[in-house]
Amino acid sequence: MPIRKDADGRYHAEACVDRRRLHRRLPAGSTASDAKRVEAELTRALHTQRRAGGVTIPGDPLLLELLNDYTERHALTLRSPDTAQFHGYRIGRWLEGKRASETREVAAAIVDDLTGQYAPATINRSLGALKKALRMGWERNKTTTDYSSLVKRLPENNARTTTLSIDQVDALASHASESVRAAIWISLFTGCRRGEILAMQPADIARDTITIQAGNTKTMRTRTVPIIAPVRPWLKHLPLPLNFEGLKSGFARARVAAGMPDVNFHDLRRSCGTLLIQRGVELHVVSKLLGHTSTTVTERVYAHLGAKQLRTGLNVLADLHRDLHRKQKRPRRAAVSA
Repeated sequence: MPIRKDADGRYHAEACVDRRRLHRRLPAGSTASDAKRVEAELTRALHTQRRAGGVTIPGDPLLLELLNDYTERHALTLRSPDTAQFHGYRIGRWLEGKRASETREVAAAIVDDLTGQYAPATINRSLGALKKALRMGWERNKTTTDYSSLVKRLPENNARTTTLSIDQVDALASHASESVRAAIWISLFTGCRRGEILAMQPADIARDTITIQAGNTKTMRTRTVPIIAPVRPWLKHLPLPLNFEGLKSGFARARVAAGMPDVNFHDLRRSCGTLLIQRGVELHVVSKLLGHTSTTVTERVYAHLGAKQLRTGLNVLADLHRDLHRKQKRPRRAAVSA
């Protein structure tokens, strides 16, 4: 039947012209009238497009059309447009000939084929591009259903809890070149990211503060970081005579030479926050210093500190119990007779 209702109560509309059949499953809540309208649109599309050798299905465009709209428009507005476009291009071959209504199957195929070849976080970047492309299609009325909800990200489970002591940072810095050493200490004493440090200019350095320009931050917001005494000698090296790859390779050589092959540059920023929290600095202060959008982000990043802090709190009860035990063991004084 051209119009039917499935077990979930959702209508299906079908049309067939010259043995070419089109099918649409309507969104939940659609009526029989909606299904008849879609059936008429499918029939008209088949008739008008059969001589052209292709079919444009109303409300169900090709996924490649939506992805192209994403890569050519939205991706160019992002901070790293080339990277955003690349994540979209990576999944292009899975989208060939597929329509928006086939999103669930396409997303599953992408995950199946890329798992094992790429880290979950990398796969999620491409799934994110597909998800955004579908969302844009729905917002621009190219689809009658928001198919972006069918794209499910993989669990990444890649949270790092590696932090360094001040002695470890000193050992790491001692094996680095002068420029890399400056980047290491600036990161620890300011909590700045690698890209923020590489973008620092002498003009950003005031008497007592460093201004991190909005265009160089992850959140696209300007922030100000106080200058403390230990970081001041290293600021004379700005701007660093290094690019991203130069700092990356220089840091890699230093960590291997220092016997810390698993440490990465971002661990310095995490160590800055951890050392502050461990010494009683309030969470909202650490959040503002690191440029997090909210304390919720800070809480999530430093959740690994919770167990130690809870143990410290419970040790107060242990101290009370120990004092009680000592009192119980203390011999009682004999009663004085009248």
